[in-house]
Amino acid sequence: MSPPDSLLQEDWQATVDQLGGAAYLAATARETKAFLRPRVIPDALVLLRLVLAYCLGERGLRATAAVGLADVSNVALLYRMKQCDRWLERLVGRLLASQATSAAQGRLIRVVDATTVPKTARAERCRNGVWRIHSAFDLPAEHFGHFELTDEKGASNWTASPWLPAKSASATAPICSRNGSPGC
Repeated sequence: MSPPDSLLQEDWQATVDQLGGAAYLAATARETKAFLRPRVIPDALVLLRLVLAYCLGERGLRATAAVGLADVSNVALLYRMKQCDRWLERLVGRLLASQATSAAQGRLIRVVDATTVPKTARAERCRNGVWRIHSAFDLPAEHFGHFELTDEKGASNWTASPWLPAKSASATAPICSRNGSPGC
């Protein structure tokens, strides 16, 4: 069976249990505003089935809407799926947290990165124009604590990301510099 068919059949209850159970899924769907009230999609579990069938399968949106779980158009299903991002983030975060070791032991561990992406306009490419993405990912909380997009005028350094004092630091060579780089 293909992944969406298995989600529609025998593996579904195991998937629900692994994600925290029906009550947890319904509660988190409401908290994150992914599912507020039943209309054509009767409950949060049906919405999750549709999302997973679309994301994991080879079907398009129209074919996913037609699987028979709910009488919903492909446009309406797309709208509902757009509301699910925070809910899915929470579900994935819970799965990752349950598999993770307690390496942080109460400490803040932040992964700081500075990446450049070339600008797409021809004039900008000729001038070596780039976008700089400065980010800081907090490992224990499993979310970005900082995310900033700048142009090529600023340098990649520690001052681009908020720094918390009295914490250890580790970085790659390009963002370590003598001026303003703690712990390097």
